[in-house]
Amino acid sequence: MALLHQFKVENGTVKYKSKFLQSDSFKINSEHNRIVVSEFGTLAMPDPCKNVFQRFVSRFEMQKPTDNNNVHYVKYMGDYYVSTETNYMHKVDPETLASMEKVDWSKFVAVNGATAHPHYDPNGTSYNMGNSYSRQGTRYNIIRIPPQKTNDSDTLQGAQIICSIPPQDGAKPSYYHSFGMTENYVVFIEQPIKLNLLEIITAKMRGKCISDGIKWEPDHETVIHVASKQTGQLIPVKYYAKPLAVFHQINAFEDQGCIVLDLCFSDEGGALTNFTIQNLRKSGQALDEMYNTTARTLPRRFVLPLDVDSSTATGQNLNTLPYSSATAVKRDDRKVFVSHEDLHLDDLVEAGGLELPQINYDKYNTKKYRYFYGCGFGHLVGDSLLKMDIETKEMKMWKEPGFYPSEPVFVPAPNATEEDEGVILSAVVTPQQEKNTFLLVLDAKSFTELGRAAVPVKMPYGFHGVFASSKQ
Repeated sequence: MALLHQFKVENGTVKYKSKFLQSDSFKINSEHNRIVVSEFGTLAMPDPCKNVFQRFVSRFEMQKPTDNNNVHYVKYMGDYYVSTETNYMHKVDPETLASMEKVDWSKFVAVNGATAHPHYDPNGTSYNMGNSYSRQGTRYNIIRIPPQKTNDSDTLQGAQIICSIPPQDGAKPSYYHSFGMTENYVVFIEQPIKLNLLEIITAKMRGKCISDGIKWEPDHETVIHVASKQTGQLIPVKYYAKPLAVFHQINAFEDQGCIVLDLCFSDEGGALTNFTIQNLRKSGQALDEMYNTTARTLPRRFVLPLDVDSSTATGQNLNTLPYSSATAVKRDDRKVFVSHEDLHLDDLVEAGGLELPQINYDKYNTKKYRYFYGCGFGHLVGDSLLKMDIETKEMKMWKEPGFYPSEPVFVPAPNATEEDEGVILSAVVTPQQEKNTFLLVLDAKSFTELGRAAVPVKMPYGFHGVFASSKQ
């Protein structure tokens, strides 16, 4: 169940607190002392107190979406929420971690869920994406949320769908965890990780969980869609790439008539099955064998030329940016095949690849940038922190054997003048009983440790986090 954590740094001290999200899923599971609400990879079994017929009939009841918001903190119109990928979020108090209000996306826009990775314009306008399933068919929807409330009680009032994108296969839309954004465009990657809607709808009656209906189908190419944030219109060109599996974007920006799209992806889509409880309980050789068969996720760059029409030559590289070796070749008037550039050297492959990328978001999101940070995955979960230099492709690493850091959170120094002037925060956990969990602070420029604050509690491993200034 979703467990919220907080490290509060104030006047030279660090205080820690945690609290279970008081979601409906948590309450009903606690009341029955078992899993009653099905989750993404967990199927709630019929109540053993019911008779055989009642248990049989219960398999045909429609699964309700969970409000176990255990993926990320997000911010809309000045308020903090915790989010997953269903239509429910919970507004929370960032000071007390109290659950304040359950919010349903579908009450404001016609979507059946939304990602836990929105993007933000400098003025506070938010963008997100969510699917809809209706008589008109399946759609990927781009959502815009205004920067400010009209009333203090507002949550998602004023949210609107600005673009709806039909999938390549309406019965098998793609799974996506995030999307890209530049100053003027939203970039959506339709990857060959497919949601088999029939299998998902019938999962409960077949005794399966939702994740069993999600499959890697490498016979399909990846399709990249680009939509204008101003008009909501898709540009006429679609970009095609080899099959890839992506969860997190790094950054995207416009330069000389092109979109530069940086993201972390692997060459096959088995990652969704890595974190089943069966795999997490493995140890020794069995765990090593599973890890060694998993494709590494690596930072890579695509360049998408925007000015492509009938007069554009076919069969030649349309990427004219001198600093990128990525290629883009026109197939016909509305199709361009793109190949990536690696943003790393061989030492990153040896470190296990990189995921959970972060940048100096407030200053460099949608802008040309040089540095990003992430977790190195020399283990099933992240076991190091990395700083990547895009210009030199060199990396710096923090690692301590037996410890597992969360996503690095960049916090800029007050009045910073350089991109990497600030600190990196990460919550570091360990299974070693004699060792403590701690909040790690690294100098973002040198990537050396400035300090750590140990807490005498055992935290579960987590992925995402945010920094909230007391001035916000």
